[in-house]
Amino acid sequence: MLENKSVKEIISNLHSGKYKVKEVVKFYLDRIQTYNPSLNAIVSKKNDDEIIKQAEKYDLDSLKKKPLAGLPFASKDLLDVNGFPTTYGFPGYKNYYPNKNSLIVDRLIDAGAIIIGKTNTAELGIGGHTTNRLFGETSNAYNFSKSSGGSSGGAGAAVAANLLPFADGTDMMGSCRTPSAFANIYGFRPTPGLIPDYRTNPNKDNLPILSTPGCLARTPNDLSIILDVVSGKHKSDPHSFSLKQKFEETTIKDEDFSNIKIGWLSNMDNNYKFEQGILDICEERLKSLEKYKIKIENLLSKINPNYLWESWCILRSKSIYEDVVSMKLEDINEMTTQAIWEYNKGIELNDINIKSALKLREGCKDEANKIFQNYDFLALPSQQVFPFDKNIQYPNHINNEKLDTYHRWIEVHILSSLLHLPTINIPIGFNKDGLPIGMQIIGKKYEDLKVLAFAKKYEEIFEQSKTKPKLN
Repeated sequence: MLENKSVKEIISNLHSGKYKVKEVVKFYLDRIQTYNPSLNAIVSKKNDDEIIKQAEKYDLDSLKKKPLAGLPFASKDLLDVNGFPTTYGFPGYKNYYPNKNSLIVDRLIDAGAIIIGKTNTAELGIGGHTTNRLFGETSNAYNFSKSSGGSSGGAGAAVAANLLPFADGTDMMGSCRTPSAFANIYGFRPTPGLIPDYRTNPNKDNLPILSTPGCLARTPNDLSIILDVVSGKHKSDPHSFSLKQKFEETTIKDEDFSNIKIGWLSNMDNNYKFEQGILDICEERLKSLEKYKIKIENLLSKINPNYLWESWCILRSKSIYEDVVSMKLEDINEMTTQAIWEYNKGIELNDINIKSALKLREGCKDEANKIFQNYDFLALPSQQVFPFDKNIQYPNHINNEKLDTYHRWIEVHILSSLLHLPTINIPIGFNKDGLPIGMQIIGKKYEDLKVLAFAKKYEEIFEQSKTKPKLN
């Protein structure tokens, strides 16, 4: 009954009393019981009987009148939820129980969500593949032998398989965008500050925000529902801000849609490596958009990819180093090789390195601002490789060419992250092996509503969400 209903329809029926919270929760729990053993998307799950009792309480107390109406929710295992461990997929934190919720979690609960567990993550949130030593790998919903991407891979697989109505995530280097691209769903990295966060490390205040909470959903309309709940200014986050309109209300008229101009960055003047077929599929979809009078221009950007990379690597390592220090680990060598690599790089950085990275960033930001004077959006692929064998840590080659770092295969995400540009992954199809692919639509800073409005119109045209994984 519920499998083909949109989240908006389910909430509407809960509010009207046509559906009981208990029956909706039971629907999702049944799917989790059937498919999660193969996917390994949801971890640290609460007992079903406890969840059902909470759903019954919502029915009795009319709590289903809240915006999320008692929908079940699992939060990424990097975010704190009272009563659940925040493990980061890291053995050293398997018994760490936080004493308060993350801000995004508080807002979800206040809006009526029932937290049932956590979604799996890359260990310590580092790397673009969801695998860790506590819970193992999360499988791709379209091919259980393949990666779900990361680090919000549990969220992506759970949403794609309809184990959850939608999900939260975090995004530093594509951690919402890669999993959504690998899952044929929509994943949104907002302008940092739109979704508030506790920022406990004062040193970060002098540096650009690299990581932000984000959201994943099967459609932009579903995405709008959760974004309206979690977005907006909060007194605990000095960087937070509110928008003048709700995501659910924002739209693009047909005549405005046909006047949109997109700059296609392709492979950044041959600086980015892509597995064969990715650029072709992206360009095919862009040509389809031209049928709706959208103007697509191949853009030879003056943003220097080498400057982006150098600045990014310095600031990312600095940020991860500070995060590791705050964790007060007894033995740094207990971490993954990726985390150790970042820590060792970060510990060597000095003020001169940081100033150099910030100067490079400013130069790239200036060039991006010039581009947005002539374009509504920029477009880049959301992935440099198709979903790969889930048993490897990360791809070390693209088209037989060896990569120089563990994260070069997700370099395509740093433009948005470094320059604070709101970005959504839009699903654009599949390769010959049936593996999903996505494309980034990148907007100007603070134009989050415009990015979502574009995605809504895109889904209305292409109905990408109607293609679902054939689970077995």
